[in-house]
Amino acid sequence: MPKSCIIIPCYNEANRLNIDAFKAFQDSSISFDLCFVNDGSQDNTLKILQAFAKTTKRITVIHLKNNVGKAEAIRQGVLQLKDYSYLGYLDADLSTPLSEISRLLDIAKHESLEFVLGSRIKIIGSSIKRKAYRHFFGRVVATCIDSVILKLEIYDTQCGAKIIKNELAQTLFKAPFKTKWLFDVELLARLKQEKGIAYTKSNIREIPLLEWHDAGDTRITFFEFLKTPLDLLKIYRYY
Repeated sequence: MPKSCIIIPCYNEANRLNIDAFKAFQDSSISFDLCFVNDGSQDNTLKILQAFAKTTKRITVIHLKNNVGKAEAIRQGVLQLKDYSYLGYLDADLSTPLSEISRLLDIAKHESLEFVLGSRIKIIGSSIKRKAYRHFFGRVVATCIDSVILKLEIYDTQCGAKIIKNELAQTLFKAPFKTKWLFDVELLARLKQEKGIAYTKSNIREIPLLEWHDAGDTRITFFEFLKTPLDLLKIYRYY
């Protein structure tokens, strides 16, 4: 298989898509193609992406007529990208810099890992900037997820930067997800269910990011935050 591809789900991103950053990244790195999934945007996102795609053959734009949410948008991207060695995804706001996703790919290839997770852990030398309330809520949810559901000793399941070997990705993304915003948890639960806990622990790696800055424009509503316990229960019962 040839290069790797990064999937970027986009919903009404016209005012914050940093096309220059994506272009500079592709100019400096030949190891990645980019796949933008327009998730039923109602602004000019699709036109911006289509214009960008005309400048290079290394960009794919997938257009979904209706808004289906981040999980399904990424899933549709994965299912159409079978000719790559690794697939990854990250948020369109580039809260995780493109240089970091490249570093995660290098680690995955060097160590022959199936699944690499970026992790927003504050350590010396890193630049991790999160709003206090989001950090607190995230820690509560992450603790519940790992201690009750996954039991994989993962610190940050919800970081939006991940690299997955394509063959494994095709298996994990084959079926629609049961939840809209906790699909990262479902991916790991599916891997554990499919391969067993020993295989899962041996073939995934959680890597602290050197840089992650909260973009301050979360697409998760307060109502969806309130649904988190129900979604966690749904995952626990199903997996």
